[in-house]
Amino acid sequence: MSRAWKLLLVLLLAPALVLAAEDARLDRAPIDEHDLVSLQRGAKIYVNYCLGCHSAGYMRYNRLEDFALTPQQIRDNLIFTGAKVGDLMKNSMDPKDAKEWFGGVPPDLTVIARSRASPAGSGADWLYTYLRSFYRDPSRPTGWNNVVYRDVGMPHVLWKLQGEQELRTEVVVIARSDDEEDVEKREVQKLVLARPGTMSALEYDLLVRDLVNFLVYMAEPAKRTRIEVGIFVLLLLGVFFALAYALKKEYWKDVQ
Repeated sequence: MSRAWKLLLVLLLAPALVLAAEDARLDRAPIDEHDLVSLQRGAKIYVNYCLGCHSAGYMRYNRLEDFALTPQQIRDNLIFTGAKVGDLMKNSMDPKDAKEWFGGVPPDLTVIARSRASPAGSGADWLYTYLRSFYRDPSRPTGWNNVVYRDVGMPHVLWKLQGEQELRTEVVVIARSDDEEDVEKREVQKLVLARPGTMSALEYDLLVRDLVNFLVYMAEPAKRTRIEVGIFVLLLLGVFFALAYALKKEYWKDVQ
C-alpha cells in the first residue's frame, strides 16, 4: 500500500477512532417526556442551577406552558430577572468574564441533549451519567473533574445536593481457571461518595432524571406534536389508499 493510500485511510478512520476513545460507559436515563410533573421540576432545577451560566437561547419561557403551567406561574416561579414570559431564556453573563473564570464560554444548552448523542448512548444517557460522575480533583482549577468528560472546565454546581465523590483505584482479582494460582489482577477506578450531601443517592438520581428530562424536551419541544401529526397523516394516507384501491378495482373489473 502506497504512502498516499495509508494517509487517506488514517484520515477516514480518524473520526471513528476519536469517538471510540471518547465514548464512556453510559447509564440509561430513565426519562419520560410525558411526565409533566417531572418536566416542571426539571425546568425549576434548570433556572435555579444552570441558567446562571448556560443560556437556552432558542427556548422561550412561554413554551413551559406545555407543562400545564400558566403564564403567571412561570413569571412567579421560573423568572428571576426582568425578562418577560415571551422572552428567550438567556442570562446576563459576560462572555469575557466566563472565559476568564472557566477557561471558555459555557455552551448554550438548548439542543445539548441532541448534540451529545453517540454510539455509546443517547444524549439523555450522556447527560444523566455526566451529572452523576463528578469527583474531587485538587489538580483542576475548579477542584472538580468528571469521569465522562475528562478535565472538564465546569465545576460541580450540584455538589451540595449530591455530596463529594472521590475517584479511587481498586485491585480486582479475576480467576482465569480452577487453579487458584492462575489469577489475573486488574486495577479498576470507582467513584466513592466520601462526604454525603443533603440528598440521598436515590433522591439525587431522581433530581438529575428530572433535569435531563427537561433538557431532552427543550432540544425538540415540538416532538410530541410531530409524532401525533405523523400518526394522523399515516392514518389519513391509509384511508386514501383504501379508497384509491377500491376505485381501481371498480374501473378495472370489466377488463380481462
